[in-house]
Amino acid sequence: MDQTLAPLNTAPTPVKVSFKAQMLLAREGAIVIAVNRLLAEKGFDLMTVDEVALDVGIAKASLYKHFSSKEDLAAAAMVRVIGLAQAFLASLPPAARPLDQLKAVARWMLQQQLKGEMPSLPSQNSSLRANLMSNKAYLDGLMRISDQIGGWIEAAQADGTLSAKVPPLVVLYTLYARACDPVPGFLKAGGQHSDEDIINLVLATCFDGLNTR
Repeated sequence: MDQTLAPLNTAPTPVKVSFKAQMLLAREGAIVIAVNRLLAEKGFDLMTVDEVALDVGIAKASLYKHFSSKEDLAAAAMVRVIGLAQAFLASLPPAARPLDQLKAVARWMLQQQLKGEMPSLPSQNSSLRANLMSNKAYLDGLMRISDQIGGWIEAAQADGTLSAKVPPLVVLYTLYARACDPVPGFLKAGGQHSDEDIINLVLATCFDGLNTR
């Protein structure tokens, strides 16, 4: 066989990641996880860069090699949560009723909050908002999630399992609000209900309302 006509090996050559690069990625991951937890526990305003560095066990100067500001840290935590949310949505059975999909999403958000893994961010912080709005990974992920949930909302309203009197965007925002709902925290602090009881109670008020049927 003429060697000039032999098929070329087009398989990509594996890229070997250096040990130093692996360590930097591991440190960055540890930073984001620490930020996620501190934001869930204390919120953005009370969390400090010094606390994050101390939690990870590195100098603040080393932390700044990965993230240049507190806003960057918060944005990285939100990108992580968006990724977790996308993975959860992908795990849902596609044949389930739209209303059941929406309830599953709300349940997941409440579970994340009760586990202390849902970042708490202020809605009126202009610098943080600007940072998030300029973060492509965050915006792209949020748009994909919103489109998927929005489709379920419209389908549930069309099949009569969700009230069509409320605009779909209001329903979407109401579901997103479960991620920062203070009620689960209050109930958990009271010590009278299990996490599962709290989730079921909040879901009942969210989807069934407070009026008698």
